[in-house]
Amino acid sequence: MKPTVSVVMAAKNYARFIGQAVRSVFAQTFANWELVVIDDGSTDHTPQAVKPFLGDARVRYVRSDKLGQPRAKNLGLRLSRGEFVAYLDADDAWEPTKLAKQLAVLRERPEVGVCFTGRLLMDEHGTVTQADGQLSDGVQPLNLQSVFLSNRICFSSVVVRRAVFDQVGGFDPEFDLSIDYDLWLRVARYWELANVPEPLVLYRTGHGNLSKKLWDRVDTALAIMTRAVRRGGGELPSAVVAEGYSSTCNTLGYVLRPSEPRTALRWYARGLAWGGEPVRSAKGLVAAALRWASGKRTAGAAENATANG
Repeated sequence: MKPTVSVVMAAKNYARFIGQAVRSVFAQTFANWELVVIDDGSTDHTPQAVKPFLGDARVRYVRSDKLGQPRAKNLGLRLSRGEFVAYLDADDAWEPTKLAKQLAVLRERPEVGVCFTGRLLMDEHGTVTQADGQLSDGVQPLNLQSVFLSNRICFSSVVVRRAVFDQVGGFDPEFDLSIDYDLWLRVARYWELANVPEPLVLYRTGHGNLSKKLWDRVDTALAIMTRAVRRGGGELPSAVVAEGYSSTCNTLGYVLRPSEPRTALRWYARGLAWGGEPVRSAKGLVAAALRWASGKRTAGAAENATANG
């Protein structure tokens, strides 16, 4: 029987987590699914971690040779057969009713191309640390402008109509980071993106090196935004474009402010130059300047104490 939902899981060196992810698929109340696991060149014991699940005909394991995230996810898409495609990162997990609730939305509303959900945050050991309340009260369906301003879609929460990929294509191999943001911007030109306002994903934090990729992630996001503006042909108003760029710069400034206030100043200045969030940019500039000045005074006092000692 052809599956209704294809679950695509691209994994690399997540043997310690992938068992929980796969078990959460098996626990779904909606059972007509297939799971395609793309092992993208893992050097840990990921094959052994997946092996116990291969006795179920719904699970396929494919070994690839370091394709990278976009190509690995596209390979899973090509190998899948379902009318709907769900993505689950190998370090995350689902609540049991996730697929059933999303399929109800997608079947009732044909204009919706992507359905996503809220999430719970868990630590490296699988302990839930907090709820991400962003979607607790629900949101209106996302359109191109709202997606441009903020990518608030948890990737492991999405279920996508196959017709969406047929129309806009898959993940762009040009980008190694923020590949979902680029896809949603392309999708939002033609389809609505709607949510089930419940935390139906367990999103793992605290185990990766995302902070080390922060600058690359922001640079990539800005490049994706620029391409979306050029592709849009005026669909995005200038005020929305300015707000989007400013918000991205200001957010990076906020993240860097405690540890690198001088660098944060430059990002806040870029945000102010775009003019989309002038108050936030100005407040950030002041806060970063005070932080930098405080750090210089502290360093100076330490030097004096050392010299006098």
